[in-house]
Amino acid sequence: MRSPLCPANAMTDPIRLSKRLIELVGCSRREAELYIEGGWVTVDGTVVEEPQFKVLDEKVELLPDADLSKADPVTLLLNLPVAANPDTALQLISPASLSSEHREGTRPLKGHFARLDSALPLQSGAGGLLVFTQDWRTLRKLTDDAGKLEQEYVVEVSGEIAPHGLNRMNQGQLYKGQSLAPVKASWQSENRLRLAVKNPAPGLIANLCASVGLTIISMKRLRIGGVSLRKMDPGHWRYLAAGEKF
Repeated sequence: MRSPLCPANAMTDPIRLSKRLIELVGCSRREAELYIEGGWVTVDGTVVEEPQFKVLDEKVELLPDADLSKADPVTLLLNLPVAANPDTALQLISPASLSSEHREGTRPLKGHFARLDSALPLQSGAGGLLVFTQDWRTLRKLTDDAGKLEQEYVVEVSGEIAPHGLNRMNQGQLYKGQSLAPVKASWQSENRLRLAVKNPAPGLIANLCASVGLTIISMKRLRIGGVSLRKMDPGHWRYLAAGEKF
């Protein structure tokens, strides 16, 4: 186990954290940057991830299980509250909003919240599962296979459904001159529909409901392909787990 690392001599001028780490452990500049950016270095007990951070006589430590491996790109899954604006959804993601059900074994780093791209936007007015990723392979999968990935929505509705309404939604139909794609529609409860659809066009679900006499009260996406929200409160997020696949 490594011991706390402290400067051998008192410093008179602040220096970069990376330079201090090089002096303390004898690593290269690149190794120092990887240690720091990987969240393995603390200054007075607080993790600092910026190699350019200036230190003077603070206590600098390299954590015992420090790993030089470059961090893999991450994918974050957010449960967007129904009333929230998807355009500002990234503002909801921070270490503090990581789901308590999914904290074990995780090390949220500042680098995890940078350079995030999103794909497969929600239906207008919907909340639920949003995907943000740093991984180009995941982004490519969501983009190239959008037509193959089933999205599951739960929709709370009011009104009296038209005769054979579910069959009409399942088969697809014309509504106000627009051809509506078929979906897999079923009742989840007395006023709640479950809809599964691949790559829904903007407004599709609202138009489908309106075409059979139903008014949408709220709408939430629960799943994209094989990835679901799991146990996660609105406004919270989790990491895509190893082995999870869209």
